[in-house]
Parts: sequence; C-alpha cells; structure tokens
Amino acid sequence: MKKKYIILDLDNTIYPVYTIGNELFKTLFELIEQSNAYEESLELVKRDIMRKPFQVVAGQYGFSTALTQAGIELLKNLEYNGPIRPFDDYELVKNYPQKKFLVTTGFQKLQWSKIRGMQIENDFTDIRIVDPMTSSQTKKDVFIDLIKKYELNKEELLVVGDDPHSELQAANELGIDAVLYDKLQLNPDAPFSTITDYNQLNNYL
Repeated sequence: MKKKYIILDLDNTIYPVYTIGNELFKTLFELIEQSNAYEESLELVKRDIMRKPFQVVAGQYGFSTALTQAGIELLKNLEYNGPIRPFDDYELVKNYPQKKFLVTTGFQKLQWSKIRGMQIENDFTDIRIVDPMTSSQTKKDVFIDLIKKYELNKEELLVVGDDPHSELQAANELGIDAVLYDKLQLNPDAPFSTITDYNQLNNYL
C-alpha cells in the first residue's frame, strides 16, 4: 500500500449538495432572482452555487457588487441544522487505514454545520476550511501547511475531490497524485484519473 495519507474535499465529495441545496440556499436563490443583477439563466446560477464557492459563481455570472455583498452577508451567518446523509460509499473511505485530512472552501459557520450534521469530525486528523472572507489562503497553501505540519511525504499523499479547478489543480501544481471523484458525472472530460465510486479508490492507494 503506497499511500499513507488522503486529503478529501467536502461538498460533492463526501455528500451530494443537491440533497440539501434547495432548502439550504432558498433565501439566497430568492435574493438573486429578485435582484435580476446577474448574467445567464437562474437555473445555471443555482446549479453552480451547489458546485462552486459563492465568490467564484458571483464572478462567473457577473453579479453586481451589491448582489455579491448581499449574498456574502447572508451566507456568512448561514447554518444547516438538519441531518445530512453522506454518499453511501463514503463509509468505505471512512474505514480506510490511511490518515485522512479534510480541506474544504466556504464560509466557516456553514461548512462546520455540515460537518457536524454528518458527524464526521472524528474521521479526520485535521479539518481545514478555506474561507475567502477571513483569509487569503488557498487550498494549495493549506496543502503545503499540512505537509509541513505533519511531515507528509508527497509521494505517500493522495488528494480526492470533485473539482478539477480547485483541489485537484492545487495537487497537480504541487506534484501530488490526485483523483477526481465524479459521482455525479459532472466532469467527463477532466484530465485527471477519475472514479465514480469509492470502491474504485483502492486502485490509487
């Protein structure tokens, strides 16, 4: 077994956002629709809010400054208090012997509420939330910090996530092996090794 450490993303990697997204972002979606201060269709905006950090979506769809700020103000105090069901195959990863780290981008309060809702805090040696509102750190910076703090050998480390342009790109830039978890099959052409179920992850460990 070559890999001793796994860094996992959260949204659409451990659980499917769409199962809570409409309820979670109801007020945000209403705010965006009423503002009419965005480009493209509302359905595309909603889709990407369930896949990407809000600030990225705001830039991608040309949100007005006022709408972007209103969205941030809403989201920074938002929490999800209901139970969240992880992907069924997450249980496989949870039971792998490798030391695991969770690195996710988002608002601190919201991301922690999801983590606690799934009761997965104890599955990880370290949990890092990259919050653009409170830090200039990127996932790449966090990966570097984890490597230094825990004296990780990059050859023994694997990054797993759903976003080719976020955690996987960061891993690639650092020379760390990465696997795209495309359970929802949203990135068929991504230039990364791809799995659709965690029982396939053994091939990369």
